[in-house]
Amino acid sequence: MDAEGGNGKEEARKTGLGGLPLLGGSHGSVRSVGSDLQLRQMLDSLKSLKTPAVINYGASWCSVCSQILPPFCRFSNEFKNFTFIYTDIDGCPETTQNIRYTPTFHFYRDGERVDEMLGAGEERLHDRLWLHS
Repeated sequence: MDAEGGNGKEEARKTGLGGLPLLGGSHGSVRSVGSDLQLRQMLDSLKSLKTPAVINYGASWCSVCSQILPPFCRFSNEFKNFTFIYTDIDGCPETTQNIRYTPTFHFYRDGERVDEMLGAGEERLHDRLWLHS
């Protein structure tokens, strides 16, 4: 419970993914992963689903992550064949220990990581999604 009697994690869930506020309050079809266990399970499920996916590794303290998250959510509605996943690196310290830059985007096809994009850029992200769709 926080100082005002509410649950801080619950409030973060309502305001945005991983505590990041989203413009318009919409998450599109982005799945939020908040723990190492959830991220490992999500990565395992990508292998069995064989669908294209993109994981956005961000951080609540990263201003660039905050800027790219709304377009990422919008793109989840445009590229419906993709599975869109957001994870805050601070919530998954074991599974994200090799992430050295935020945001980092990992692209998956047939359960295997096929590409990585470091940094933001709405047009760059859109082009990568188009390339992998």
